[in-house]
Amino acid sequence: MLNKIILASKSEVRKKILDKNNIKCVVEPSNVDEEPVKESLLKEQVSSEIISKNLAELKANKVSMKKNDEIVLGADSVIDLEGELISKPETREEAMEILRKLNGKSHFLISSVCISKNGSMIWNYTDKAKLTMKNFTDNELKNYLSKIPDETLYAYNVYQIEGEGRSLFASIEGDEDTIMGLPVKKIKEYIRLLR
Repeated sequence: MLNKIILASKSEVRKKILDKNNIKCVVEPSNVDEEPVKESLLKEQVSSEIISKNLAELKANKVSMKKNDEIVLGADSVIDLEGELISKPETREEAMEILRKLNGKSHFLISSVCISKNGSMIWNYTDKAKLTMKNFTDNELKNYLSKIPDETLYAYNVYQIEGEGRSLFASIEGDEDTIMGLPVKKIKEYIRLLR
């Protein structure tokens, strides 16, 4: 019987999704520096899905190496706009630039999850959702950003679908948990097999 997993992420939203689905977890962030990994993969011209999967695997494996026989869950989400990978903003100016890019267009939010044991991946899954943003003026975008606290903005990219972010979109196609960074239905299906 699997009584708990280790979540290799400091995302409070991911922890909440697991809690809501009665999956007991202990949080142990991987502290992987994502940017050099992304840059190296972008040079190889791999897809956003591969980047998301590799980052999720890297996080899970890193924590899992230190935890004998424990089940470790790593996760990563990226935004793909017409083939361009959009990273989390580091400043409010970058956040504004991202919103301008997404304004009035459709993009994909890709979430990957990986389960590792003893330093190796034993399962992974990637899902994507399509989000179409309404058209906004610069002032409307600035007004939206002014309502978002810094820690939310830098941790969850430029929108939080469970909060203010929903108002940005004309349409959302896909699983809500995937958009929030954790396609939990597939995780539950796999965890059941481990019991």
